[in-house]
Amino acid sequence: MILSENWLREWVNPDLDAEALAHTLTMAGLEVDAVTPLADGLSGVVVAEIVSAEPHPDADKLRVCSVNTGSETVQIVCGAPNAAAGLKAPLAQPGAKLPGGIKIKKAKLRGVESQGMLCSGAELNLSEDHDGLLALAADAPIGAPIEDYLDLNDRLIEIGLTPNRADCLSVAGLAREVGALYGLPVQRPALTPVAVGLADSVPVSIDNPV
Repeated sequence: MILSENWLREWVNPDLDAEALAHTLTMAGLEVDAVTPLADGLSGVVVAEIVSAEPHPDADKLRVCSVNTGSETVQIVCGAPNAAAGLKAPLAQPGAKLPGGIKIKKAKLRGVESQGMLCSGAELNLSEDHDGLLALAADAPIGAPIEDYLDLNDRLIEIGLTPNRADCLSVAGLAREVGALYGLPVQRPALTPVAVGLADSVPVSIDNPV
């Protein structure tokens, strides 16, 4: 079972870090196989906006983009088909190290300098989509660290559950276990019902009643 640490702490929040919590769970018989930072490899990646995108002078499939990073405007050479003026997307700045050990630095692509890399979801290990840049919402704050904007400051706790602990196959069940281990109350997060916005109805008839 893989669980968000932040989600678990919405239910029960012991005063200790993730590693200590993982150790306690393991000692209680819920073996923690891994604790993985969700934003691992995203340092140096910010929300950026493409100001302009012009054809590369020496490559048909590349564009030379002016990109607003929030603190300056930089030049990025990009081959993504959806790179266009007005698009907000993640920008890995020089010095960033992406998942897989890819280190970003200034480079020249077909003779044109590129000061970083605009990223797809796959390059950030956030999705399997590598066909274009990861398009962010129009109101995404330019210059914000991508892990803050996408709420990725979290850890994934992977637990190797045994068949006799099916009661912990949910966040509620695991929260009850943590609450019992530390003598803490378990608080179900408040949920706001979604208001019905459709007044249409469909008639239903039963042709063969039992």
